[in-house]
Amino acid sequence: MAIPSLADVAARGGGVVDTGTKVEVNNLSCFYGGTRALDNVSMRIPAHQVTACIGPSGCGKSTFLRALNRMNEIIPATRVTGTVAIDGRDIYAPDTDPVEVRRRVGMVFQKSNPFPKSVFENVAYGLRINRLTESRAELEDRVEASLRAAALWDEVRDRLRESALTLSGGQQQRLCIARALAVEPDILLMDEPASTLDPIATQRIEELVYQLRRRYTIVIVTHNMQQAARVSDGTAFFWLGKLVEHDLTSRIFTAPARKLTEDYVTGRLG
Repeated sequence: MAIPSLADVAARGGGVVDTGTKVEVNNLSCFYGGTRALDNVSMRIPAHQVTACIGPSGCGKSTFLRALNRMNEIIPATRVTGTVAIDGRDIYAPDTDPVEVRRRVGMVFQKSNPFPKSVFENVAYGLRINRLTESRAELEDRVEASLRAAALWDEVRDRLRESALTLSGGQQQRLCIARALAVEPDILLMDEPASTLDPIATQRIEELVYQLRRRYTIVIVTHNMQQAARVSDGTAFFWLGKLVEHDLTSRIFTAPARKLTEDYVTGRLG
């Protein structure tokens, strides 16, 4: 499936299909020690759409992303206030298991991080530790389905027993996506997933993101304005830890409500 061009984005206009709210963030603030990285962020993330988070380095994009699956908690002296509700349930409630949150909300990092195991075992890892399959046949079927979903199966079907480290950079990143998809998350978080890849591999990742939105709610952090415009349905612009504006991508890039947003997306600021 071809992803839209910038001209296509501009032509979308204001129309949008209401897919319902998947994630509702209210008054979210994050602190690293005495430093406030996010300041009272509130927004709604629609289901089965791609939401891009843009803004300069250090503006809180990645902190916001990690707050959506409680990964900030693994950083010492981190404190979070406010609420993040997924399907109406606050993931920071005292009775919520963070391990279960991280299973439901998968994460793909900026630099591909395959395990020093075979291609097969990389994808099977989460299925094994979460005991999500009951037989070898079911495990093999789930691994194949995940690799197909990540558009990688045809390239590695004859290399499943080889080390994942022998794959190209773009293939390794898609393998990490397959690993995240294997445990069947509801939401997929992607922190600059193509920033270290060549243009051809980047295009494959963008096409994959555009296709995966049919099945998953996706939140992606990117510094690439054209990439955000191409792959996302909605865009959130962060500045100095604050959410400046969140709207349809077509509006953010053609008729933003805030001058600060306009200055940033047109390259006059940042």
